[in-house]
Amino acid sequence: MMLSKSNLLSAVLAFVDGVASFRHSACTARQFASLNLRDIHITSLNVTAAHNFSTSGRNATGGVGIIPNIPGTPAPTIDICLIRVTYTHPGKHDTVKTYIGLPLSPKDWNSRFVMDGGGAYYAGGESEVLSPVLAGYASSSTDGGHDGNALTADWGLTSDGKTNWPALKDFSSLAIAEAAKLGQQATKIYYGKEPKYSYWHGCSTGGRQGHAMAQQYPELFDGIVGGAPAVSWDKFAPAGWWAPFMAQLLDTRPPTCVLEAFTNAAIEECDELDGVKDGIIALPGQCHFKASSIIGQVVQCADPSGEITITKKMAQLVAAIWEGPRSKNDRFEWYGFHYDSSLTSMLGTTCTSIDNCTVIPFPVSDDWVKVFLARDPDFSVEGLARADYDHLFRQSVDEYASIIGTANPNLSKMKRSGTKMLAWHGMADQLVPTNGTVDYYTRAAAFDPHVSDYYRLFLAPGVTHCGFGLGFDPSQTVFETMRAWVENGTVPDRLEGVAAVVGSSNTLATRTGYLCPYPQVFTYTGGDPNVASSFTCV
Repeated sequence: MMLSKSNLLSAVLAFVDGVASFRHSACTARQFASLNLRDIHITSLNVTAAHNFSTSGRNATGGVGIIPNIPGTPAPTIDICLIRVTYTHPGKHDTVKTYIGLPLSPKDWNSRFVMDGGGAYYAGGESEVLSPVLAGYASSSTDGGHDGNALTADWGLTSDGKTNWPALKDFSSLAIAEAAKLGQQATKIYYGKEPKYSYWHGCSTGGRQGHAMAQQYPELFDGIVGGAPAVSWDKFAPAGWWAPFMAQLLDTRPPTCVLEAFTNAAIEECDELDGVKDGIIALPGQCHFKASSIIGQVVQCADPSGEITITKKMAQLVAAIWEGPRSKNDRFEWYGFHYDSSLTSMLGTTCTSIDNCTVIPFPVSDDWVKVFLARDPDFSVEGLARADYDHLFRQSVDEYASIIGTANPNLSKMKRSGTKMLAWHGMADQLVPTNGTVDYYTRAAAFDPHVSDYYRLFLAPGVTHCGFGLGFDPSQTVFETMRAWVENGTVPDRLEGVAAVVGSSNTLATRTGYLCPYPQVFTYTGGDPNVASSFTCV
């Protein structure tokens, strides 16, 4: 049958489009031969076209807390073009690995690019690109210049016991930005066009990484989600060593049951300050509970089993954790934790009996002090005086603020680039003090009174590190809220969170609330606390 000119033209165009689609979707090393950046030397490029690539067991972040994945329908396998790049910075003697994941079929790509952050000293890895690809995104991640399973001393120190500055700079921000550039470049090579929108999504270390991108490389992203950001790392990290230091200084190492008794007593006294008895201290600034008020109380413990009486030293220890580190001259050093935050993360103990316990320090801070400050993996808190702690704290700020502090309030570069950022923080966070994030946002707002046009912070009462707890958890809604702000101009005046229902025997029942942009306060106004309209922003 003869084709008309119009039908013939359509057939030719369809054939050309098909050839172009095949060319752009060729998942081979040859296809990505041009992948490169200035100032790096690629030593290895491995490209795999994988059908039914297993995602089983590959979603653990290895980080401080549980970092929510990009929303997507869970599936055991994906079809992926997986690119593994190994490179070095000439003269720096470092090795960085970047992982890039692309939906194998161009029709499965949603025209967007996203990076998911790490946790603790884990910058990222192959696992972090799988959930985004499953949800239709192109993605990339990096190991930050070191094996995520390696001991911190193995990469943080050189062979002669000095700080490994290139490795720390890679981890802090450089390798993150390079992974974004390589990932976006690979996306264009594969699909023939750049991503329409690029996003960062992270919590904890991932939140700090997001803020580092906002401060240094905002042009790489249209939207950044930075949950529970460990900003001011130079202060946050040694501050996490304050609890074990004070435990040895006071010579008291209470079992978990004692620490929980202090937390429960504080919640009992301050829970209803907001008008709702829900196990949440929503107004910590109005809570004036004194740890000393339960001195002499007898605590019944199950593990280890026995009775123990709360002492003055125990109360002094807990009060110090709540207040945060202070110098020998009572000078403020960093923030403490809210009253309903679990104390056992900063002061874990293992006990052979009710009165014989050993402290287990917060690993991130323990490694920071031992590796980057003392530069001695065997360094111990035992025998240190207040002056010793003050010296370590000042050393951390003096040597590392410019490298990993991530606390620059000047976001004018981000403002000019048109990038938007959403930060959020659980007020019951037991690992990263909530007020550290409030401190940063307050300084950013002082630098630019119009900062809320492009950067907003939401506080979530009763929510623990990166999600969970009794409070209104926004971890599963914040990314889509960011997308709506970037793509539709929908300004986030509220952030949806999900909490446990009040007064229900059904532990799976939930209620919805809409959190407020700081400095507004999420406030109960009366009525049924399980109804969203019973709360407002003041």
